[in-house]
Amino acid sequence: MSDRAPASAGGLVVSGCDVLRVRPEGECEVLRAQDIVVADGVIQEIRPAAGDVPQGGAAMADVIDGRGLLAVPGLVNAHTHSPMVLMRGAAEDVTVEAWFNDRVWPMESNLTPADVHIGAQLACAEMIRSGVTTFADHYFFPERIAEAVAASGLRADIAPTFFSSRGAEALDGTVGFAEDWHGAADGRVTVSLGPHAPYTVDDADLRTLSGHARRLGLRIHIHAAEHLEQTESSLERRGITPIRVLHETGVLEAGALIAHGCGIVEQDLPLLAEYAGTTAVACCPKVYLKHALSPLTPVRALLDTGVTVAVGTDGAAGHNTLDVWEALRLVALTQKQAVRDATWMTVSDTLRLATRGGARALGLGDRIGALEPGMRADIVLTDLSGPHCRPLHDPRAALVYSARAADVRTVVVDGRVLMRDGELLTVDERALIEEAEARVARILDTSHGRAVQHYDP
Repeated sequence: MSDRAPASAGGLVVSGCDVLRVRPEGECEVLRAQDIVVADGVIQEIRPAAGDVPQGGAAMADVIDGRGLLAVPGLVNAHTHSPMVLMRGAAEDVTVEAWFNDRVWPMESNLTPADVHIGAQLACAEMIRSGVTTFADHYFFPERIAEAVAASGLRADIAPTFFSSRGAEALDGTVGFAEDWHGAADGRVTVSLGPHAPYTVDDADLRTLSGHARRLGLRIHIHAAEHLEQTESSLERRGITPIRVLHETGVLEAGALIAHGCGIVEQDLPLLAEYAGTTAVACCPKVYLKHALSPLTPVRALLDTGVTVAVGTDGAAGHNTLDVWEALRLVALTQKQAVRDATWMTVSDTLRLATRGGARALGLGDRIGALEPGMRADIVLTDLSGPHCRPLHDPRAALVYSARAADVRTVVVDGRVLMRDGELLTVDERALIEEAEARVARILDTSHGRAVQHYDP
């Protein structure tokens, strides 16, 4: 950890910055030269800058000079598997089936709790650097991920991955984790239940987990209708789509974050519309392009149905990075192409998906996703002065089509500074990289023939 201590979650002023206002609908706008006043982790006021940078005093624990920078709401990575950074680049140029059965699931059988902890910490460092302040995780050994999140200062909703093949003890452990960790780290750690998918979790277990979710007031984070072949296979084997399986087992009633949804078909839309207020779909376009999957997540149809859509990266074993800037850019580009309409998925709509949309998808829409008084102070200061963004005709367009993760300068979560002027304050990045490198040879060895599951949806 850096010798330079992060600011407390007490008083904070970000002075003189421009501010991206993300409205619930319509055009985003940029407010010029503003001060963001924070107290106890909450945005108290956004007001025209006073002029000179104010000096800290008893009423303000810290002052950040935001002049020349654009403050944006912290990005939300609405679906990932953070410890999979340990497998980055280790499963390339293969089919979906080979990706699971020959590479990733055999590698995951090697993971220890300590591996997951190191991977999660490294992922947190990467996400802080790229302006991601909140992420929805779905993985094994969730306690170790939660510990990494708590220490890093980030915000995360963590779903423990469950396969029916792991039995009743694993199901009980999933529920126990939720009971122990939901609301931890001063509310920065929340929990969803995490059945892997309708093809790896049987209906009885889905119903049981749906019941627990309703009892605990939690949501369910699940892979479903990941691509059209899965939907066709479900129709052939069972006569119903994966989305109808979620409906019949109570998952949609409990509230669901559905990963991918590329195989959502027209007959699914009325079912999703019935639960639109508590249902969301995370779109992760880079992995669909990489695996040559078609069609893409039907974003326009989902939004027209009232279902929340958010942006995710999936795990780095498929996406290679946890860079939501890259993911949101690909959402905009691929959705325009998919519906053959250049006026669709505007820069404002795209930014909304990665901020307010992600917040709603995680059930946090009343806390994060916008820079407004009363919201938690999750603030990302970006520098759009680089030649790849200039001339700067429209900062909103620059954010969607030009900005890079490296343009992020300072990151604040819950009023606490996690990165200042490019320096990570809560994560020892160098030590983590060294530790991760020391583990990867063992993790990548698939000669043993084991796997956590077999992919045959």
